[in-house]
Amino acid sequence: MSEEKILIVDDEANIRELINFNLKKEGYRTITADNGISALKMIKEEKPSLILLDLMLPGMNGLDVCKDVRKTLGISSTPIIMISAKGEEFDKVLGLELGADDYMTKPFSIRELVARVKVILRRTAPNFVSSSVSFKDLEIDFEKREIKKGGHKVDLTMKEFELLEILIKNKGRVLTRDFLLDKIWGYEYIGETRTVDVHIRHLRQKIEEDDKNPQFVETIRGVGYRFNLEE
Repeated sequence: MSEEKILIVDDEANIRELINFNLKKEGYRTITADNGISALKMIKEEKPSLILLDLMLPGMNGLDVCKDVRKTLGISSTPIIMISAKGEEFDKVLGLELGADDYMTKPFSIRELVARVKVILRRTAPNFVSSSVSFKDLEIDFEKREIKKGGHKVDLTMKEFELLEILIKNKGRVLTRDFLLDKIWGYEYIGETRTVDVHIRHLRQKIEEDDKNPQFVETIRGVGYRFNLEE
């Protein structure tokens, strides 16, 4: 039995049952909720490894649940795949900007959903070489996926940590928005490089002394970003 626990949040019982059945077949532990308020309570109590979150929910919609998770210490880095019947670009971009790690539109392929769950859980597993680095008052432990600033722990989302990690491990190189989008999100989000900028902005707010004049993550105008400080 897998150690990963997945919370399925959807107000449609048939969709919850479909996802629940297929994830259990893959060996995952599952819990379910049919509204946003009970989902948020379960997230805080159960601390799932990943959340499958419907956008349109009674009581509290998926965007508000996502927003609440991302600002709550201890659960803010929980991976979230948002699921919605809405397919407009606005909804997709807004979900990603609020911190969702992925977005799927109904009707979806259950095989694709399971595949995306596996990809995200693989990324969150501590499967890379043990190493740590420090830059001024920043300390980053890649094995533990922890970052400290001035000795105090900084709570990054999964995507923010992955952005920081790839920038540090390519220190001095300019990484384009398209490259970061492809590497961090895993497949093409055509025309949505704006979500990279939003995540970079959030990252800077957490690690920079002055996010308007960053010393770590430098913008290369018209190209992308570079981690620009020697150890």
